[in-house]
Amino acid sequence: MDTSDQPSWHWGLLLIALTLAFHATAVVMLGIVAVTIRARLETRGLWKLVPIMICMVAVLGLPLAVVHGIECGIWAVAYLRLGALDSPRDALLFSIDAMSTRGASGLNLQSHWQLMGALEAINGMLLFGVSTAWLFTVAQGYWWMIAAHVAPDAQRP
Repeated sequence: MDTSDQPSWHWGLLLIALTLAFHATAVVMLGIVAVTIRARLETRGLWKLVPIMICMVAVLGLPLAVVHGIECGIWAVAYLRLGALDSPRDALLFSIDAMSTRGASGLNLQSHWQLMGALEAINGMLLFGVSTAWLFTVAQGYWWMIAAHVAPDAQRP
């Protein structure tokens, strides 16, 4: 590895660890909220559970989107502080583009920071994967409540 890439590599790995820890904290906190709400809903009838499940996915998706935005902001601040990009707008746009793996902004990091941008894309895939798995888990918990009303004698796998 070229020694000029080492700062990019080190900063990228540090930011991956930071944003994964932040994301895990947010998901755990949202999970506590979801479990609390679920415990209060278990005695509700089927036709009250269906719209509640739909709302839960939407309501929990919004804070997840905010968490992803904050994580993009963390990377954007790093790009600015390191001098990899010159303006806050460009840094945030590049970060959102890299995190979402869209890559269509047309912005480029200075050559010795480009590895960091690639690491942000890896970070984005990990974070979106965690969010997707978590939303699926929450939805599955609510789904089993609905299934218990529809087929109360069915065994849960």
